[in-house]
Amino acid sequence: MAAYSHSLDYDEAISRAGLRSTRQRHQVFEALMAKRDHPTAVEVFIRVKETMPSISLATVYNCLEALTGAGLVRHVNLERQSARYCPNLEEHGHFFCDDCGAVRDVPMKDGRSISEAFDLPPDAELSCHSVTLRGRCHDCASGAKLSTHPTS
Repeated sequence: MAAYSHSLDYDEAISRAGLRSTRQRHQVFEALMAKRDHPTAVEVFIRVKETMPSISLATVYNCLEALTGAGLVRHVNLERQSARYCPNLEEHGHFFCDDCGAVRDVPMKDGRSISEAFDLPPDAELSCHSVTLRGRCHDCASGAKLSTHPTS
């Protein structure tokens, strides 16, 4: 993955949203950018707590909501599971591994848009979309990983 210069994007987006750039918001954003694995709020909290021990889970939730509102991250909802957060703002879907629980970005092919990938009703205008694909990742399908994802 190419290096991503996000400091200017962060500052611009926070300013455009009429928000202050707080240390907590910036740390939460950095945690999302450092490891793009679609973490839950609790996972972000654990990561940020390493560098900012005084941060609370409520503050992390508030930061994630602010970052989502500012257009810096997206919610990823997978059925009845905890919301996850994705800093990839390009048009894409998500692949969810049923065995290990990993979530990976699935880019659109050949620069197509989501509206070109589906036969939408005539004159339909998308305001948002969510494409989730489920199955087994390569490691799980090949038996390289033991299942760490609890089954329901």
